[in-house]
Amino acid sequence: MSRVLEFIRRYPAVALTVTVGLLALAAFFVLDDGPAVARVLVTAFALVVAVQQGWGMVQDALRGRWGLDVLAITAILSTLAVGEYWASIVIVLMLTGGEALEDYAETRARRELTGLLSRAPRSAHLVLGEGSVLDVSVDDVTVGQTLLVRPGEMVPVDGVLLSEAAELDESSTTGEPLPVTRRSGDAVLSGAVNGSTAVTVRVTASAADSQYQQIVALVENAAESRAPFVRLADRYAVPFTLVALAIAGAAWAVTGDPVRFAEVLVVATPCPLLIAAPVSFIAGMSRAARAGIIVKDGGTLERLARVRTVAFDKTGTLTHGTPRVARVLPAGRTDDELLALVASAEQLSNHVLARALVDEAAARGLTLTTDVTVDDVPGRGLRARVDGHHVVLGSYALVAGTAVGMEPEALAPGEMSVVVSVDGRYAGTVTLSDEVRGDAARTVSRLRDAGVDRMLVLTGDGQATAEAVAAQVGLDEVRAGLLPQGKVDAVAGLAGPAGTSSRPVMMVGDGLNDAPVLAVADVGVAMGARGATAASESADVVVLVDELDRVADAVAISRRTVRIALQSIGLGIGLSLVLMVLAAFGVIPAVVGAGLQEVVDLVAILNALRALGGPAAETGGRRSGRAVTSRHQERAERRDDVLV
Repeated sequence: MSRVLEFIRRYPAVALTVTVGLLALAAFFVLDDGPAVARVLVTAFALVVAVQQGWGMVQDALRGRWGLDVLAITAILSTLAVGEYWASIVIVLMLTGGEALEDYAETRARRELTGLLSRAPRSAHLVLGEGSVLDVSVDDVTVGQTLLVRPGEMVPVDGVLLSEAAELDESSTTGEPLPVTRRSGDAVLSGAVNGSTAVTVRVTASAADSQYQQIVALVENAAESRAPFVRLADRYAVPFTLVALAIAGAAWAVTGDPVRFAEVLVVATPCPLLIAAPVSFIAGMSRAARAGIIVKDGGTLERLARVRTVAFDKTGTLTHGTPRVARVLPAGRTDDELLALVASAEQLSNHVLARALVDEAAARGLTLTTDVTVDDVPGRGLRARVDGHHVVLGSYALVAGTAVGMEPEALAPGEMSVVVSVDGRYAGTVTLSDEVRGDAARTVSRLRDAGVDRMLVLTGDGQATAEAVAAQVGLDEVRAGLLPQGKVDAVAGLAGPAGTSSRPVMMVGDGLNDAPVLAVADVGVAMGARGATAASESADVVVLVDELDRVADAVAISRRTVRIALQSIGLGIGLSLVLMVLAAFGVIPAVVGAGLQEVVDLVAILNALRALGGPAAETGGRRSGRAVTSRHQERAERRDDVLV
C-alpha cells in the first residue's frame, strides 16, 4: 500500500488518468446509460489534458522551440472527434505515463552518478585526547585535527596517515579495484574506505577542498545537466510531424473515412524522440563515471563524440610530471653501490631531484648509511662525507673541478644528470628524466583508430625534449617553448572557423598553468587524479584515475552514447512509420495502435539504456591485474615497464 501511495505522490497525473479510466470502465459496464457516461467522462478529461498540453506547446513556440506536442494534441482531438474515446484515454495515459517511464529510465541510467552522491560522508570522529572521540559534522573539521576512521568507514577528508599502516579501498576515487596499503606519513584521500583496522588521520584539507567532495560537486553538476542533444532530437520533430500528418491526411482522403486520420496519428505519438535521447546521454555519463571519468554535462559528451583534433600538454600528461631515475652509469662500482652512495648523501634534502634519487634507492631495497655530513653548493650540487669518503655530486662543472678521470655521458633529450666523484676520482653518473607514461602511445593509437585526424603536443619545454616525447608516443606535430598564453593562442588557432575539419578541439592537460587553455578548448580534459585543481575546475571532463588511457575511453564512451541515441531515435521513428502505414490501410484499430505505440516507447528506451555498458570496460581489466601494495612497489613497477 505504501508503494501505491508513493507512486500517486510522485506521479499524480498518471494516477488521475488511471482513476478516470477505471471509473469510465465501471460506468460502461454497471450503469444503464454507462456508454454515454463513460464517453462524457473520458472526453472531458481528455479535453482538459489537450488544453494543458496545447498551452505548453504555445509557450514553447513563443520561446522559439517547435516540438512534437502538436502530434499528441491532434491525436487526442481526432480520436474524440470520431468517437474513439477509449483510444484517447490510452493516448493520455501514454503521455502522462511518459513522465514515470522517463523517471525510471533516468534513475537507472544515473545509478553510477547518484551512487557517488549517496556515499558522501556526513560526519567524522574527532579525536580529543586521552582516547575520547566526538562525532562532528564533516563540514566542521579543520586542518590539523586528528580523526579516527573505524573499520569499513569512508575517510571523510584528505589527510596524512598517523597509524602505522592502513589497507584502503580507493576504488571510488581512483578506480583501482584492489585494496592498497598506505604507510604512516602517506597521503590519504577522502572517499577511501578503511579496511579491518581502525586508523587515525591528521587532516590536511577541509571537506570543501578534499578530493571526494570535489568529485561529488562535479557529479552533482553533471547529474543536473541536460544535453543539447535533446534539442537535436527536436530537429526531427518538424519533419516527423509533417510526414505523420501527410500520411494521416492521405489515408483520410483516399478512403473518405476520418477514422483513418485518427488511427494514423495514434501511432505517431512522439515519446521515443522526447525520452530516448536524454536517457542515452545520462546513461553515457553514468558509464563514464564508472570508468573514473566525470563528464560535466551532456553537451560536452556530444562534442567529445565529434572531436577531430587533440592537443596534449607534456609534463604531467604525456609524462608522469616528476623526475625519475632513468639510468645509473657507474665507473668502478656496481649500479646499486653508486645509487646507495648518492641517495645516502641526498637523503636529508627536500629537492625534487634528491627525492627521486632516494625513492629509487628505496624501490630497489638499498640500505642507506646515516654516517653523513653534507655541505650544499646552491644551484650546483653538494659536497658530503659518507662513511668517511669525500663525495661530490651535482653538475658536471662542479665535479670536474675536483675529480680526475671524468667521462661525461651523452644525455638523451629531456634527461638531466647527477655526476658523482668519490675521494677525488670520477665515480659515475645518474641520469634522471620525466618518464613518458606507459599508456601514452597506446592512447594516441586508440584515438587515431577512433577517427581523430590531428594530434600534437603543446609544452613550455624545449624543442628537443618535446620532439623526443612526441616521437616516443607517436605524435608528429610539436609546439614547444609556450607560456600559458601561448597555449591558449595555439588552441584558438587550431580551432579555426566553425564547421572546419579541425573542430572540435580537445585539450588534455594537468596543472594550474593548464587551466586557461582547458577553458578555451572545445573540450578541456583535466588529468585530475592528484586532487582538485584550477585545471579540473575549468575543464569539461575530469579524469579521476592517473591513467592517460581514460582519455581514449572517454572518446569511445561518448561516441557510443551518441550512436545509441541516434539509433534509439531512428528506431522509434522507423517503428512509428511502419505502424502509421499499417494504420493508414485500416489494419490497426485506434485502441490497439495506442497500445502498440507504448511498445515502441519501451523498445526505444531499452535501446537507449544500452549506453550504460560498452567496451570501454577494458580499462578495469588492465587495472585488476595489478595490486599496489606500496608507493615504492608502484614506482618499481613503473620503472620496469619503461625498461621493458
